[in-house]
Amino acid sequence: MITTDKSEFRDALPDGGILLGIDLGTKTIGTALCDEGWRFATPGKTLKRGKFGADKAILEALVAQRSAAGIVIGLPLNMDGSEGPRAQSSRAYARNLSILGLPILLWDERWSTADAQRGLISQDMSRAKRAERIDSAAAAVILQGAADALAGAVF
Repeated sequence: MITTDKSEFRDALPDGGILLGIDLGTKTIGTALCDEGWRFATPGKTLKRGKFGADKAILEALVAQRSAAGIVIGLPLNMDGSEGPRAQSSRAYARNLSILGLPILLWDERWSTADAQRGLISQDMSRAKRAERIDSAAAAVILQGAADALAGAVF
């Protein structure tokens, strides 16, 4: 199941569970993990993006290692809310990743990188270190936004 509807995603996970967040870039994939109660997201590894088969193997191992119940993928919408080529690419990646059999939530990521950048700057992190960590920090921002919405949703 792939959805942009938080209620549908939450219904697919009635007992909560660890979530894997993904910020999909053209050269890298930022990852983050959220606790079972969807209270906090933490940055994970930044992976070098390659062919889908190699990416899938790494993500599948991460899902198995952390017993993830669902996946949240950043959906890069245009500022007016429309979808462009990058959003279409994220949807295609989600379709390919659905082979893992987990529910997938596509989450608006319009300000995730800017928020992550501000957070890293506030930690007085050097430019070089920010460049290394920005994708996983952005994945954590995406995942935290989704987790907050899921945990606060009334059903």
